Amino acid sequence: MGKKDDGVNDRMCIVTREKGEADDLIRFVAGPDGSVVPDLKRELPGRGCWVKAERVIVDKAVARKLFGRALKAEAKAGPELGAEVDRLMAAQLGGMMNMARKAGQFITGALKVDQAVRALAALAVFHATDAAADGVRKIDQARKAASFLTEDEMEIPSFKLFSEGELEGLLGQNAFIHAAALAGQAGEGVVKRAIMLEKYRGDARVGAHGGAGQPNQ
Repeated sequence: MGKKDDGVNDRMCIVTREKGEADDLIRFVAGPDGSVVPDLKRELPGRGCWVKAERVIVDKAVARKLFGRALKAEAKAGPELGAEVDRLMAAQLGGMMNMARKAGQFITGALKVDQAVRALAALAVFHATDAAADGVRKIDQARKAASFLTEDEMEIPSFKLFSEGELEGLLGQNAFIHAAALAGQAGEGVVKRAIMLEKYRGDARVGAHGGAGQPNQ
């Protein structure tokens, strides 16, 4: 196995030519079959290239056929690459949610979420995109009330990334309508990955399984 190529000096987006931190970029390598493979964990061997972690930028890299030149290989990226990155990021987020739940750092249910928010125990809240407006509104009220108890008076983040059906596909029996990430390494990991996925989708809000997401409340 070759040595992976992920040095700081190499972290330049092949589209924008901007350098950045690893968390702001996505690494890609050439697969054995000549396909372009997303390396979200930055662990795959061989020469890698970097693209800014935004769906629109990944799509531009595909459209401009930049991967072959950057990877110095006969690597071809199909138009589905941007959606594949979305699916992989969604799967990572789902896995972290399950890990946090086992660690007691991810709770579900409107009442538990409301209580955690008001107790200043929640790092962020999550809603299914098709959650009832009344349920979301009540938790938003809790977020607003809790903000007055903090020094900076900032509301904790609220995410709407998946529909109920998409959550069932990701989490199975652990799917939720309303949830909250709590303090701790796993809970922080959930919020970090949620921010990355939301940023990746940008204004397009393309759902992890092809469905359209919704902006945050």
